[in-house]
Parts: sequence; C-alpha cells; structure tokens
Amino acid sequence: MRQRTLVVISGGLSRPSSTRLLADRLSAAAAERAAGLGVAVSVRVVELRDLAHDLMNHLLTGFPPAPLREVLDAVEAADGLIAVTPIFNASYSGLFKSFFDVLGKDTLDGKPVLLAATGGTARHSLALEHAVRPMFAYLRAAPVPTSVFAASQDWGGDEAEGQLRVRVARAAEELAREIERREPAAVADPFALTTSFEELLAGG
Repeated sequence: MRQRTLVVISGGLSRPSSTRLLADRLSAAAAERAAGLGVAVSVRVVELRDLAHDLMNHLLTGFPPAPLREVLDAVEAADGLIAVTPIFNASYSGLFKSFFDVLGKDTLDGKPVLLAATGGTARHSLALEHAVRPMFAYLRAAPVPTSVFAASQDWGGDEAEGQLRVRVARAAEELAREIERREPAAVADPFALTTSFEELLAGG
C-alpha cells in the first residue's frame, strides 16, 4: 500500500473535549476510507492547548520553541489535514487562529483539508462557512466540499448520532480521495541551492 501522512489539529480547550472527540472520529474514518483506496495513512493528532504558551512566545518573539517548530514542520510535510475548532462568538477560537497565523505562507498551498467545528448549539454551524472556510481559502488550501459541525445535541440520541456519522463519513471519503489522487507532499529544502556556482561566479 502507498503511504501517506495526515495531521489532525484539535483546537479544544478542555480535556476531554468534544472537539477532540470529533477530530478522532474524522481521522479514524478518513484512515479507514483511505485504506479502501490502497493508501495507508499515518495519523498524528495535535492538541493546540498543549502548545498555547509556545504559540504566544512565537507570536511575541518570531521564533518558535522546538515543540512548536516540530509541529509546524509536520503540517508542512503532511499529505492532508483535518482542522477542528470550537466555535466561540460565531467564529473560530483565538487559539486555533493563532496556530494558523504562524504557519509559513505556502505551508497549506494546495493541501487537502477537512474542516470541522463543535459548538453548544446548531446556530453556530454557519461559522464554518463564513469564518473558517474563508481563512483556509486565503491560505490557498484545498478544503473538501463537506465540512462537519457537531453541536451538543449531536452527541446524544441514536438519531442525532446517526446523522453525525453520515456527515463524518461523507467528509472523510472526500478527504481520502483527495489524498489518494495526489503525489506525496514535497517539502522544499530551505538550504538547497537554486543557483549554480557557475552562475554565482558569473554574477548571474
């Protein structure tokens, strides 16, 4: 089987959190559907709450501490991304936004992303389309068509859980197909020479 990598960004603030629960369901479903397409997906889950201090230090100094630098590199090298945020005041959380503020400008260029969110009420579901998706469009990512929102009531009752499973399955299928049809992500070497020594000596 072909090998691919999937990084899951969970912006939940509590532990345990419904945001992490949704992230785990989405990543498990995506890996299962990718396997059906002949792709073995290695999944890494990142909880942003563990990087909160590092993110603030990076925003203030411009230099990421080692744990954050390693996560940023993992996102750049990933073949796909799942990004899940809690919704506060009709938008993504500040912690979630801070992480994507410190990514390199080309990190998500053309990378398939599954967008998801959690909230206390279904009234927040439109935040995925009017706040989260535009941010990833600005970052030139390639979000899959289906985004997944889970309100508090989606975690209780067979009917609500069933509807959530349908949405998770559809979005996971879309992400798996995008990962399968692309070549593995290639990370540019920042120290690689783009000009030959001959050109340098000639002043080119």
